[in-house]
Parts: sequence; C-alpha cells; structure tokens
Amino acid sequence: MKFATKFQLAAIVAATALSGVALAGDSEPGWWHGHGHGGGGVTAFGNPGDPKKVTRTVDVDMTDDMRFTPAVITVKRGETVRFNVRNVGKVRHEMVLGTEGELKEHYQMMLKMPEMEHADPNAITLDSGKSGEIIWQFTKFGIVHFACLLPGHYDAGMKGSVVVK
Repeated sequence: MKFATKFQLAAIVAATALSGVALAGDSEPGWWHGHGHGGGGVTAFGNPGDPKKVTRTVDVDMTDDMRFTPAVITVKRGETVRFNVRNVGKVRHEMVLGTEGELKEHYQMMLKMPEMEHADPNAITLDSGKSGEIIWQFTKFGIVHFACLLPGHYDAGMKGSVVVK
C-alpha cells in the first residue's frame, strides 16, 4: 500500500469515528458550548430555560468564604427556574451547573487557563457586588451539581446541588 493510500485510509477512519461521536447525541459536555465552540446549551441534565416559562425564582448568594447560599436547592422535573445569582463577596465568583464529572473536568481546564470566562447558558461569572441570572429547565430526575470553577474556589468547597424530584 502506498503512503498516500495509508494516509487516506487513516483520514477516512478518523472522520468516520468523529462523525459517530457527533451523531451519538450530546457530543460535547454541557459546559463546552460557551467557549467559542458553538452549540445550543442542551445537556444531559436539562436545557436553557425560556424566560416566559419560569415557574420559580431562587436567590443564590456567592461569598468569599467559598460557599453558595443556599447550597442545596430542590426543584421538580420539568420546572424552569430563574436563579438570581449575587456575588456578595469582594472577589470574582461564578456559578456553573453541570454533572459532577463535567464540573471536575472543567475545573482542571480552568486551573490551566484561569482567564477563561463563561458565556454559557448554564453558567454565570460575576465580579464583586454584581448580580445576574441563569434560567434553566431541569428535564431529568436526580442531582445536578453547581460550583465555582475559578482556581482554588472549587477545592475550597464552593459547591452545591440541585435535587430534581
């Protein structure tokens, strides 16, 4: 077999494998979408909520003691929740919704690229004294985690969970 033929075969195998991953469904973690890679924000645990369909608003404070208040939130499956997120601390914080695995993986990425900012529907980054919102529809039963993925914050315990019943 000639080199060009081997190379072409390798390219076809790689393209086929990648297309299979893309066709398998949610080929990227939910947090990946806002880092310049496109995507609609649909994840394994829900999707961006329609502001017109918000059924409840939950206030969440982020503090410099590396905590969220409240740290545990209970919602109903199918519910669309508006999280009013406030940074009541003096340093920057963020709230990122995801599976525990996605959050851990993304935190490792944030340690390597701490200047990365989120523009995801399931995340918000806020400077001191600022507030914003995440509107999310929870489509699956179980636990959805949230955390601050800024370097040091996650390790300090800045985590919480949404229990979807």
